Amino acid sequence: MTARTRYYKLYDDVYIPGRWDLSFPLFKDGGESGAREDDDERELFDTWRFNEGRILEIERPIRLSMKPAGIALEFSEAMGVPIVHRRVVSFFERLGLQKEVQFIPVEVEDQTEPWFILNALRVIRCIDDARCEEVLYWGPEDGEPDRVGEYQNVRGLRVDPEKVGSANIFHPWGWQVVLIVSEHVKQAMESEGITGAKFIEV
Repeated sequence: MTARTRYYKLYDDVYIPGRWDLSFPLFKDGGESGAREDDDERELFDTWRFNEGRILEIERPIRLSMKPAGIALEFSEAMGVPIVHRRVVSFFERLGLQKEVQFIPVEVEDQTEPWFILNALRVIRCIDDARCEEVLYWGPEDGEPDRVGEYQNVRGLRVDPEKVGSANIFHPWGWQVVLIVSEHVKQAMESEGITGAKFIEV
C-alpha cells in the first residue's frame, strides 16, 4: 500500500524575537494598493486576488514598509500576503515548481535586495469536512445570497490527499486564506533553512 502524501499549512512565524513586521502593500508612488486613482475614479486593488490561483498582471510597482523595522525573514506575510526573499525564488526553481507559483516583485523599505509576493497558482477543492474540527457554511439566512453553500469558517483544517493530485503548493477551495504545501516542499524548506516559515499538518 502506497503511503499518502502529507500536507501542511505554511504560515508566518510571528513569534521570532526582533522580527520585522511588514505593512499592507502600497504602490511605489505612495498610494495605497487598496485603491488606484484614475480620472478621479477609484479602482480597487483587492489583495484577495493573491488567493485566486491565477497569474496576475500588476501594472504599478508595489512597495512595503516595516512597522516596526526588524530582522528580515525569507518568508513572512503582509496582511496575509506571502512575501519572500529571492533565495526562496531560486529554491522553488530548483524544486521545479515554476508552473505552480508566480513571483511578483515588490520593494521593501530599507532593503536593497529583491523581494517578491508568492502567488500560488492553484486552488483545489480538497477540504475533508468530516475530519475538520468544525466547518460552517453560508446559508440563506446570512444575507449573502452569492455565497450560500460556501465555507464561512473552517477550524482544524484537514484536506483529502486523494483530491490534491500532484500539486505541491496551493490554496484549498472555499478557504483560500490558507496556503498549503506538500511534505516534499516542507522538508525541502526546512533543509534549506528558509527563515520565518512554520508548518502545521492538515
